[in-house]
Amino acid sequence: MTFATSLRREWLSNSRADVLAGIVVALALIPEAIGFSIIAGVDPSVGLFASFSIAVIISLVGGRPGMISAATAAIAVLVLPLIRDHGDQYLFAATILMGLIQGVAGFLKLDLLMQYVSRSVITGFVNALAILIFIAQLPQLTNVGWETYAMVAAGLAIIYLFPRLTKAIPSPLVAIVILTIVSIYAGIKVNTVGDMGKLPSSLPAFGIPQVPFTLETLRIIFPYSLTMAAVGLLESMMTAQIVDDLTDTPSNKRREMKGQGIANFLTGFFGGMGGCAMIGQSVINVKSGGSTRLSTFVSGAFLLFLIVVLGPLVARIPMPALVAVMIMVSIGTFSWGSIKNLKSHPWQSSVVMLVTVLVVVSTHDLAQGVVAGVILSGLFFASKVKRLFDVATELSADGRTRTYRVSGQVFFASSERFADAFDFKEVLDNVVIDLTAAHFWDISAVGSLDKAILKFRREGTHVEVIGLNQASATMIDRFAVHDKPGAEAALGAH
Repeated sequence: MTFATSLRREWLSNSRADVLAGIVVALALIPEAIGFSIIAGVDPSVGLFASFSIAVIISLVGGRPGMISAATAAIAVLVLPLIRDHGDQYLFAATILMGLIQGVAGFLKLDLLMQYVSRSVITGFVNALAILIFIAQLPQLTNVGWETYAMVAAGLAIIYLFPRLTKAIPSPLVAIVILTIVSIYAGIKVNTVGDMGKLPSSLPAFGIPQVPFTLETLRIIFPYSLTMAAVGLLESMMTAQIVDDLTDTPSNKRREMKGQGIANFLTGFFGGMGGCAMIGQSVINVKSGGSTRLSTFVSGAFLLFLIVVLGPLVARIPMPALVAVMIMVSIGTFSWGSIKNLKSHPWQSSVVMLVTVLVVVSTHDLAQGVVAGVILSGLFFASKVKRLFDVATELSADGRTRTYRVSGQVFFASSERFADAFDFKEVLDNVVIDLTAAHFWDISAVGSLDKAILKFRREGTHVEVIGLNQASATMIDRFAVHDKPGAEAALGAH
């Protein structure tokens, strides 16, 4: 693909909609970035500069066009102890190391681990995130006057009804502009963006974190960097998959991993905290018409313009307008069809989805929910495959030879049933173990075959193994002991 073709497809194929979508996302990023800074215990500028830096850089080097990455709550909660005990300079150093770790993960092709995340886990992840987005708006809806509720209702009405008039301008942007004008000129008393924290008035500056370059510093920041890198990549890969589904377009997950690493590495030098992909803002972008790298770039660049140039005006934006946008995101993110599917889908899939949701919502940790869902999916899969295993037997006419015909998958979960299928006390001259319809997956399966053969030999029975497929034969040749010197001694070790 030529540079010109790539430029048109990834940057200029949807320019007008991308610019407008990026503006909407930039407005939605401000209170979020300030809020995440407060969670982490740092100045609002740390979250705002991080969101600008990560969004702009990832638009250039990321692998998922149209996806928004910035400072996130998932990373903010992880670094609170680091900042409390050592200060924000150690946060910047940890962010740089986080980026290095993510870059290495990309080169190691760890994106392939996403193949082990089931659809049920992704659905649970999406639903949990939608719930968390809604819960995050509740502080703005409690202990407030009726004016706040009226403005939120008006904002939702504009968001859902304005597209019936025209879709040329994103309805969330229209809602924010209209409610800001009404709030300012009518003098309505509601919370504003300025109430969230002071906006910076200068550009971010390049600087090396002021920390000692010693092994002790590395010992302090490495655990945080490793955790941030893992959580950031997990959320980014999950969000990329969701945006893939929303847009019906593929993305380069490995490039996205490397891009996240580059973005976080550079952000640490500009006084920013670590970040990752944001499903809420990514959904806003897609729903507002954004689809290329330009929308992500505009979101970051316009965010910096807003806070540095238009800071006094931005500070007067009413929070109910942004709450209305986030409620729209919550409603649009939730997979409503998954509720109906609870009755029709296999119960195991429903349990995995619900457990993922419950763990994420109860811990407010997306990574814990995904890990719980993946482990549960693996257990259900192992149990299912285990039941696909069977052993049939046949005795020869002269009663001297018994054939065991094994079918299915032999691995750690079914190896015990494999061993229990043989009658070692039956008086026979010969035993034939027919593995034509079976497949051996691991050393547990090979060990069970060893035990069976050696126990038959101990009883004076000759054993013949037939029908091995090539993969199983290769594994047995490499790891089995029954055909090697000292096999009987090995049986005693078992």
